[in-house]
Amino acid sequence: MPATRPAAEPVAQVASARRWGMLGATTVAQAASAVAVHGPAFLIPALVARSGLTLAQAGLVAAAPVLGTMLTLVAWGAVVDRRGERLVLLVGLAATGAASLVGVLSRGTTTLALALFLAGAAAASANAASGRVIVGWFPPQRRGLAMGIRQMAQPLGVGVAAVSMAVVADAHGVSAALWVPTAAAALGIVLVSAVVVDPPRPARPEQPADSPYVRDRYLPRIHGVSMLLVVPQFVVWTYALVWLVSERGWSPGAAGVLVAVTQVAGALGRIGVGQLSDVVGSRMRPLRWVAFGAVVAMAALGITARLGWDAAVVLLVVASTVTVADNGLAFTAVAERAGPFWSGRALGLQNTGQFLVAACVPPVAGLVATHAGYAAAFGLAAGFAAAALPLVPVRQERELT
Repeated sequence: MPATRPAAEPVAQVASARRWGMLGATTVAQAASAVAVHGPAFLIPALVARSGLTLAQAGLVAAAPVLGTMLTLVAWGAVVDRRGERLVLLVGLAATGAASLVGVLSRGTTTLALALFLAGAAAASANAASGRVIVGWFPPQRRGLAMGIRQMAQPLGVGVAAVSMAVVADAHGVSAALWVPTAAAALGIVLVSAVVVDPPRPARPEQPADSPYVRDRYLPRIHGVSMLLVVPQFVVWTYALVWLVSERGWSPGAAGVLVAVTQVAGALGRIGVGQLSDVVGSRMRPLRWVAFGAVVAMAALGITARLGWDAAVVLLVVASTVTVADNGLAFTAVAERAGPFWSGRALGLQNTGQFLVAACVPPVAGLVATHAGYAAAFGLAAGFAAAALPLVPVRQERELT
């Protein structure tokens, strides 16, 4: 099977089954990336109990792969723009698996953090490449739904990590738990090599394409909104399991199962919001609705957690569902606006901003939770979501269409 197709072959002529097959393969690749990047958050209880780290120190170790991802996203995006999606996915997944294996074999905290950092740096390859495959092969009226399915990979990957890595780490230690991202990367390699083909592109112009960032403020505003909405998402992702265990008295296994359930709900929410954006013909209006929902959900979670109500557990599920729903909308809008010769870098910048914030959330939220309680951390996250509301470029989207 050739790695690329000539640009002359229209997307419409590609069999629907083949498009959906590539969507499935890239979704698995993105899920493997999510396991490597976000799975270490579920090692925090084991790091604290077995390694003697403080909550903030364990959060810093868990943030290492997020930092690695943040530093390499734009570079991977540039390679996608130049060399194509299939190559980037295969090389990146192979490097992710190798770095995770180093983590399995590591014995010290410093070596472990370095291995996690390298795994995150390699896993960044899937972010821009898998998104470009979807935008390249699916027509505009199906992209919201397709990208919603692809974006469900992240919460599903987190769910897999929660139900597996947390339990394995509790029973057998951190090193044993890192076999999970190693195996996930290997599965991604098999599927991508069997199914994914680079999407067609128009002939590259002799002069470099103009940067979409000099045309207007549409893309920077989306980046800003997404960065602010990362705060509630990662507060919930990082500390839901720890909160359930330390504050609610749950076992790590039971807490991991609930977190996995919330991630499945979040995945379905991304699909629903993506389909909604196709129906209403807008990415930004649903994005603003999601931001408002995040404000309400996180504020209610913070209040009920402070009061010790059982309803806080239900609201944790709601917040976990709502706070992840924005990513597919923003990702699709960025790719559509940036065009075929800038989308790799634009998606890299989109994710870089998100991961820059995400790398700060575990240690900072850990400090807040340590000194003021988890309820304060949840409530503070609601404030960041509220700040995103006026930045969503709804009116600018109407002007551009």
